[in-house]
Amino acid sequence: MNSIDWKEKKNLSMLSDFYEFTMANGYFESGMRDVIACFDMFFRSIPDDGGFAIMAGVEQLIEYLKNLKFSQEDIEYFKSKKMFNEDFLDYLANFKFECDVWAIPEGTPIFPGEPLVIVKGPIIQAQIVETMILITVNHQSLIATKANRIVRAAQGRPVMEFGARRAQGYEGAILGARAAYIGGVAGSSCTIVDRDFNIPALGTMAHSWVQMFPTELDAFRTYARLYPDNCVLLVDTYNVLQSGVPNAIKVFKEEVVPRGYRPAGIRIDSGDIAYLSKKARRMLDEAGFEDCPIVASSGLDEYLIRDLLNQGAKIDSFGVGERLITAKSDPIFGGVYKLTAVEIDGKIIPKIKVSENVGKITNPGFKQLYRLYDRNSNMAIADVVTLHDEVIDDTKPYEIFHPLYTWKRKTVRNFYARKLLVKIFDKGKQVYTSPSIHEIKDYCREQVGTLWDEVKRFEKPHEYFVDLSEPLWQLRADLLNKYR
Repeated sequence: MNSIDWKEKKNLSMLSDFYEFTMANGYFESGMRDVIACFDMFFRSIPDDGGFAIMAGVEQLIEYLKNLKFSQEDIEYFKSKKMFNEDFLDYLANFKFECDVWAIPEGTPIFPGEPLVIVKGPIIQAQIVETMILITVNHQSLIATKANRIVRAAQGRPVMEFGARRAQGYEGAILGARAAYIGGVAGSSCTIVDRDFNIPALGTMAHSWVQMFPTELDAFRTYARLYPDNCVLLVDTYNVLQSGVPNAIKVFKEEVVPRGYRPAGIRIDSGDIAYLSKKARRMLDEAGFEDCPIVASSGLDEYLIRDLLNQGAKIDSFGVGERLITAKSDPIFGGVYKLTAVEIDGKIIPKIKVSENVGKITNPGFKQLYRLYDRNSNMAIADVVTLHDEVIDDTKPYEIFHPLYTWKRKTVRNFYARKLLVKIFDKGKQVYTSPSIHEIKDYCREQVGTLWDEVKRFEKPHEYFVDLSEPLWQLRADLLNKYR
């Protein structure tokens, strides 16, 4: 099933910054309630100075927008503040979401400055959804991006998400596990995501299991008898090489193999994992268990995994916890939500935010986003942000240029163009159905595969081109000159 409700449907309409309601009340009292506004959600920098990020959270965004309403309890709260117009509160009591919404599909590689979500509709409605859009897309995109980095570092070896107990709250654990799966992990230790999202629940045992028995051997033997077909033993409770691995080998021979199974693995959770895994591999091989996998855990991330493999560690899969589920090395995905246009009498009036900080100047107007691919290799060449009605004719050469350093230009030939934004709501009606979580994961792997290896480097990756079309660039330049 698609992720339905990982918890009972809860009205999150009040999960909004208070100023969104005071502004909405102001728009109402100023006669602006029906003015059509356009907002872009985008981000400014890639976590960990990476080459790209991964889009995630669209399915939960859809669920939020579908259930956007205000209860009588909400209305009574607003009345208690003694600052909201009664007619505005009647408007909220009878609220109906009527915006058009576009979003980049989950699993798509994304880059700074390009619109990830576009909301176009009555200003009050488009304004009050700001916080939830940012919460939803920022968090899951952050974790999906971190997971993808870790999975790529593992070089094809499975990665298990082990971080539920270290997540920032239960939503962080559940939706973080969902995002990590999109990013490429094989499964999660978090049981509820198996039930609600069909993400495989994975795990072994804790040290407490081993400690509960008189001896380590007793603990292993009992576990093997209970789960002979999936026997993974944690070998570092006391001493990996002197007792853990020898006891595991003994139990495999006496309890697992006689029942017609092969050992599912051993796990090392402490110590010098590179050294211990090499020694353990030799011991297992000599005992006839060349097929027994070795799992490593304990404070891992993409850099430690890369170093372990560079040192020749004999590890077949990884369990990664707190540094994944919290994106510990760079735990903020800096998405923002900015007004880009209003519509007056059917005419789009572009809006721009000007700043002394060049990176905070927004791209005005109602927009679309294209990705250009090489026809021969199917590799991504560049992204182009255009005005909404622009069409990139991929039957002809197309010139792209850097939006700041405009002398940096390139003519692209033999390419095809694909629109990245898909419409998910039309006048408040859902018009898009999210793929299954497994389809999203496969799509993510496929799309990351269209990026050049230079873009996927961990350190100093090649900058992927995100350019503005000539009309959009000119619109931006004209507005900057106007407000200068």
